[in-house]
Amino acid sequence: MKKENKIAVIGLGYVGLPLALAFSKYYKVVGYDVNEKRVSSLQKGIDSNLDVAVPVNSNLVFSSNESTIKKANIYIITVPTPVNAENIPDLSFLKSASQLVAKYLKEEDIVIYESTVYPGVTEDFCVPILAEISGLCYNTNFYCGYSPERISPGADKYTLQNVVKVTSGSTPRVAELVDNLYKKIIIAGTYKAPSIKVAEAAKVIENTQRDVNIALMNELAMMFDKMDIDTSEVLAAAKTKWNFLDFKPGLVGGHCIGVDPYYLTYKSEKSGYIPTLLHSSRKINNSVASFIVDKTIKLMIEADKSIKNATVLILGYTFKENCADTRNTKVKDIIEGLGKFSCKTTIYDPYVAAHSNTNFINNPLNRDEKYDAIIVAVAHDKFVKYTPKEFKQLSKGKLVLLDIKGIYNESSWKL
Repeated sequence: MKKENKIAVIGLGYVGLPLALAFSKYYKVVGYDVNEKRVSSLQKGIDSNLDVAVPVNSNLVFSSNESTIKKANIYIITVPTPVNAENIPDLSFLKSASQLVAKYLKEEDIVIYESTVYPGVTEDFCVPILAEISGLCYNTNFYCGYSPERISPGADKYTLQNVVKVTSGSTPRVAELVDNLYKKIIIAGTYKAPSIKVAEAAKVIENTQRDVNIALMNELAMMFDKMDIDTSEVLAAAKTKWNFLDFKPGLVGGHCIGVDPYYLTYKSEKSGYIPTLLHSSRKINNSVASFIVDKTIKLMIEADKSIKNATVLILGYTFKENCADTRNTKVKDIIEGLGKFSCKTTIYDPYVAAHSNTNFINNPLNRDEKYDAIIVAVAHDKFVKYTPKEFKQLSKGKLVLLDIKGIYNESSWKL
C-alpha cells in the first residue's frame, strides 16, 4: 500500500486497539468507537481492558465523532459478533458499522472485516449495505477484504504481530493489496486465502475445532468422575503418545469458542445440513457448570456442611486467565446454579473491580471471612500461587476445594 493511505479502525476493543496502534507506525490512523468513555480513556493513554500499552503517537487519533473517519480510504471493522438468547448470530453491530462506513465510502476505498462470521456474511450481508447507502458498485467503485482476528487476550505469546494472519480480498488485485497491508505489521507473516468465504470459514472452524475437542475432554471428565478416576492423571499418561492432542476439560465461555460454533451451525442448517457433532459438543460444554455445581453440593454434604445458606468463595470470573474480559463467562452459570440451592456466593477476581452492591470482593486473604467451599474457576497467575495454608485460612471447617483448572497438587476435587 502507498504510504499516503489513511486507515480508520472501527471498534476499539481487544482486536481494534492493537490494530490501530500497529498500523499507526506506518500510516495515519483514526481509531473510532461509539463508546465515548472508552475513547476518552484511550485519549489519556489508558486501556481499561489492560491488554496493551497506549503510547503517544502523532499518527493516531482516537475519536467517537464519526466525521473523523471520512478521509480514510481503508476501513477495518472489528466490532463484536455475539449470539442472542436463542444462540442465533447477532449481526446488529456489523450492520451498524457497515452503515456508518457506507456514509463515507468513496471511489477505490477498501473495507476490511475482522469480526468472526459464518461464510458469506461479508459479501451477502455487509456488501449490500455498503452498496445501497454509498450508491457505489461493489468491485467496480469499492472493494472488500476479510482478515479474521487471531488475538488471544492475556497471552503474551499470541499477540497481533506474533500470529500468522489470514487475508483475503474481493478481487485478485485487492487480495494482494490487503495482504501487503498486513505484511507491514505481522511479524509472523500472512496467508492469502483464495476467497473471502474461505477466509471466513477458516476462522469459524478454528474455534469450532477447539470446542469439539474440549467437549470430548469434558465428557471424559464426567465419565471418569463416575469411575473414581483422576482425569488429569489419565491425560498425563495419554499425552505421552506423539499424536495425542493436548486438550483439557473446563468451562467454555468467552466470545470465541463458546460463540463461533453457533455461527457455523446456523449457516450449515440454512444450507440444508444438520451438524450433529457440533450441536452435541455445544450441549456437553454448556452442561459443565451444572456438573460443577452438583459436585460442590455433594462435597459439602460429605463434609457434613449445611447446604442452605452455605458460603462459597469463587476465585475467578473472567472467561479466561489473566485478562479482564467477562463476556459469556460460564462462571456466571455456576453462581446461578449454586443460588438455586440457596448457597451464598462471594467472588474474587483481580481483573474485576469489587462493588459494594455486588458479591464481588477484594482479596479474600486480607479479610476475616471463611467459606464452606472454594471453587477455583479461572487460572489467573495470582491464584496459581495460592498455597494449601492460604486455602485452609479461607476455609470454614473441613476444606472443600474444587480445582476446575487442575492447577494444585492438593484439592478436594479436580475437573
